Amino acid sequence: MPGVYAAGRLDRDSEGLLLLTDDGRLAHRLTDPYYHHAKVYWVQVEGEITPQAMEQLARGVVVKGRRTRPCRVVKIPEPHLPPRDKPVTPHAPPSWIQITLTEGKKRQIRHMTAAVGFPTLRLVRVAIGPIRLGDLQPGQWRWLSAEEQDMLYSK
Repeated sequence: MPGVYAAGRLDRDSEGLLLLTDDGRLAHRLTDPYYHHAKVYWVQVEGEITPQAMEQLARGVVVKGRRTRPCRVVKIPEPHLPPRDKPVTPHAPPSWIQITLTEGKKRQIRHMTAAVGFPTLRLVRVAIGPIRLGDLQPGQWRWLSAEEQDMLYSK
């Protein structure tokens, strides 16, 4: 649709929530780190992630010469997700973590997990600020409620 743009991005190998808008002001508020709209991701990594690796991720790691901002990292059980079109076969049993960022550099999570020795196998964005993916399936969409729109502008 002309004049509608993604507020943020997902790389080709990532899945999940993508907000589309024709409101440039809203797109700016969602993508500018100044507004601190947290983005929440479920990340499948190769191998059994260690507490030390999770602590390194949380403190921030050096990616392309720059340290990432501190973030929240917690281990989670395997989430119920639709199967991938092209499943990845890990070399070691995978584990799942949830990472909450307030910044968004290109392929940041993939670079972060690789930097601590646990490559990303699957990456799903499940929230942007107060907006949650919920039960939406790949290819489905919905309008934001007036309350959700107000929450995005109030921050």
